[in-house]
Amino acid sequence: MIKKFISCLIVYSGITLSPAVSQISPGDLSAPHAHLEGMSNCTQCHILGDKVSNEKCLQCHSELKERVDLNKGYHASEDVKSKECVVCHNDHHGRNFQIVRFSETTFNHKLTGYELLGAHSQKECKACHKPEFIQNPKAKSKKYTYLGLDPACLSCHQDFHQNTLSSNCGDCHNFTKFRPADKFDHNKSNFPLVAKHAAVECGKCHKIITKNGKEFQEFKGIPYTNCASCHIDVHKNQFGQDCRQCHSEESFHIVKGMDHFDHNKTNFQLQGKHQAVNCKACHKTNLTDPLRYALCMDCHQDYHNNQFIRDGVKPDCSACHSTAGFAGSSYTLEQHNTGNFKLEGAHMATPCFACHKKEEKWNFRNIGLRCNECHKDIHQSFLDPKYYPEANCTICHNVNTWHEVNFDHAKTQFALTGAHQKPSCRTCHFKKSEDGTEHQKFTGLSTNCSSCHKDSHNNQFQEKGINDCRACHATENWKAVNFDHSKTRFKLEGKHANVACNKCHKPVSKEGISYIQYTYKEFKCETCHH
Repeated sequence: MIKKFISCLIVYSGITLSPAVSQISPGDLSAPHAHLEGMSNCTQCHILGDKVSNEKCLQCHSELKERVDLNKGYHASEDVKSKECVVCHNDHHGRNFQIVRFSETTFNHKLTGYELLGAHSQKECKACHKPEFIQNPKAKSKKYTYLGLDPACLSCHQDFHQNTLSSNCGDCHNFTKFRPADKFDHNKSNFPLVAKHAAVECGKCHKIITKNGKEFQEFKGIPYTNCASCHIDVHKNQFGQDCRQCHSEESFHIVKGMDHFDHNKTNFQLQGKHQAVNCKACHKTNLTDPLRYALCMDCHQDYHNNQFIRDGVKPDCSACHSTAGFAGSSYTLEQHNTGNFKLEGAHMATPCFACHKKEEKWNFRNIGLRCNECHKDIHQSFLDPKYYPEANCTICHNVNTWHEVNFDHAKTQFALTGAHQKPSCRTCHFKKSEDGTEHQKFTGLSTNCSSCHKDSHNNQFQEKGINDCRACHATENWKAVNFDHSKTRFKLEGKHANVACNKCHKPVSKEGISYIQYTYKEFKCETCHH
């Protein structure tokens, strides 16, 4: 675009023009400098008789000048400070020209005085260089700038600790990730972690709460002067608050002064689980007070609530259990078979809890009298009770396996003969729907052949809506052993008697269904003979 002629001396790109010579402007200024357009503003950037001046650039960009004067930032680095501004930021290339240009992928951020380390090196520039993070008021007023950020962590990151800890996150955290704070050394605090304390998760002591409407983890102000600050005093202050008089941080179960006591020298030797029991669990008042110990129930409650009393005699726990633990039992199969329910067949492989712990508590009395007390009666409402009175499964099943069924089908209206004796019960009485759900049906089943078998004859022999396959077939196989052609409307006489069936009865297709045609509306010679 041609600009107005100027009458003063102007230097541009090393070419000097006299006042009498006119000059053509090299181009529109970029958008950030658009307000300097016009002949009267040339000296805002240019010096009469000289080139563009760094000093004039910095007069406008005062926020940058502050950094340069302090010898800080990218423009004060050895790579940049000796250069003229116009080397990198020349103008007059049009409104859309980007006067600040550099490669975000190759830019050496270390020259700014803030090296990008760890997770910072993976961030895009715009993740940090955005208006809400700019601290410098002069830079904040600009629409587009990379200046004004503060290297302090909290200038970009939220203070999770809400001003309770150092504002320098680097004291505890690194640049790779905030958690865990691997720079923090608890042993340099007022409470060094030793023994068992060293293995405790931070969150056990430093609870996460809500403070000022935000998640907050307490790190300062945690009481630690005595053990009871964190631990429940199970002795209820009977021995004072200094647990270390008896215990150490190695383990609460190690009691000072009891390390060398040999309990086996008493009348009750500690065996099995008893060896791990805390002294106070049995010696509830004084270690020297005499205790009853002849029977397990002198210390242990009868968990089974007198279920094993027989003839007025209550057996001790040791009859079934040992000091190795209450889990498991020494109760034998022979002992079980002295009761009302003998274990036979598959019942011998059934774990105790399957029958005796169907709910929260174990139960050993008045169970197993009927099958459906342990087994779900899947036939209820599907099978007529007259075939298994009182839901007695043994009428059909046995204790060896459920799959062995011994039911007299002749008691029904459909006796099983021939090939019908081979399929399992489920073949006829359990059907799957389209969604894969299995349904059972025993009562109300039709005895018509077509209720189970597909009519391959396409209803040619249907009478009054019923296909009676038995008119031709028997149950031994599908061969038509009962069919007599002489009883049809077309008796086979003469040469016809020796003709193969498929010579007359040929496959046909009707409405997409293929079948062999056996019935005809009329009998004419030309039906078969051409």
